[in-house]
Amino acid sequence: MSVPVSRPTAARAVPVDPGRWPDVVRVPGSPVRAAVAERLVRRALTRLPLRVSLPDGVLAGTGGADAPLLRVQRPGAFFARIGESGLIGFGESYMAGEWDSEDLVGVLTVLASHVASLIPAPLQRLRSVWARRQPSAQRNTVVGARGNISRHYDVSNDLFSLFLDETMTYSAALFTPDGFSREGLSPDAGNEPLAAAQHRKIDRLLDLAAVGPGSRLLEIGTGWGELALRAAQRGATVVTVTLSQEQRALARLRIREAGCADRVTVLLQDYRQIRGEYDAVVSVEMIEAVGEEFWPVYFTALERLLAPGGRIALQAITMPHDRLLASRRTFTWIQKYIFPGGLLPSVTAIEQALARHTGLRIAEDTGFGPHYARTLEVWRERFTDRAREVAALGFDGTFRRMWTFYLAYSEAGFRSGYLDVRQLLLVPGAGGTR
Repeated sequence: MSVPVSRPTAARAVPVDPGRWPDVVRVPGSPVRAAVAERLVRRALTRLPLRVSLPDGVLAGTGGADAPLLRVQRPGAFFARIGESGLIGFGESYMAGEWDSEDLVGVLTVLASHVASLIPAPLQRLRSVWARRQPSAQRNTVVGARGNISRHYDVSNDLFSLFLDETMTYSAALFTPDGFSREGLSPDAGNEPLAAAQHRKIDRLLDLAAVGPGSRLLEIGTGWGELALRAAQRGATVVTVTLSQEQRALARLRIREAGCADRVTVLLQDYRQIRGEYDAVVSVEMIEAVGEEFWPVYFTALERLLAPGGRIALQAITMPHDRLLASRRTFTWIQKYIFPGGLLPSVTAIEQALARHTGLRIAEDTGFGPHYARTLEVWRERFTDRAREVAALGFDGTFRRMWTFYLAYSEAGFRSGYLDVRQLLLVPGAGGTR
């Protein structure tokens, strides 16, 4: 019987396939780096509202007895990995079962809330020396982007179906009509079916883009086809593009079964290769996969494809601009294991790219980060509850811990306010509202 992967695993090693997970199997061997990391980590943790259980006792931070508890079960390996590769090592240590927590999201939320202060100022100034650089193999060229997308989205449609709702929508839901406040969700938002909240999000994007009967809509990033279906049911003609063969196959099946095949065309195509003219362009959480190098190309393509009087609606996960500037060259755990080539923009970076390379401007900008935290919570709970079915699909324990860490890590980003998700309306020549 599988143990739910979000629970403590005791001090046993997690069986790891060295062929598939070489850097999880390998524990770095530099005692000097490990000793330095232990000293820095212990010092940092005492300043955080967190508790850390080590074999030599509990290291208490500023949060008291109710603070989230991080259990370090194999401290030698834990500190060695952090000393070798920082936050990548921290994530790999979780994958290896060297640390755990009954409140994984709570631990990661504390860390996300204090990310700027975790590294001492002298080391921050030397970031370019000690931090890993993003590998050139993950550049989002036309060829590279297809490989990067495939690594995440072609892993298994069956896997995604285990934790997504029946709409197969893999982006932030919108749980209440007026729930855009940073203070959180309305009291009854958590009880709303996820599918209804996903439809509300999609409908708001289609409204932003003024999609209706007769509209020619281009969607960049098909997912599994729900937005295209929703637009077709409004009377639009839709061209939607994806780089994922698995997503395209299931999207086409869902569109055909819904009786919309005559109104929706699903292409396996890069956004740079699209031709034509469209009344509306919609793209949901796709800019995160573009890469900073190609943001000018992406926005230029959006402008080129838009018909006179047309509108562009984007949904984007964003980070604060100062954090983007500090981390944009750094290779992260998420890039290594989950989204190769990915980079979250800031709203400022989007504004700058638009101003420098296009005549487009942001006309509306609405954030609803707390709703993404709730969306991720639902996904994480479903993934945990269906751990046996995930295992039956052939995904080993290391993969399941990796995916749990990814979902919890993302949820923590939104709960801490470090991340946000925004719906942006872009129009030609408009004076923005920001």
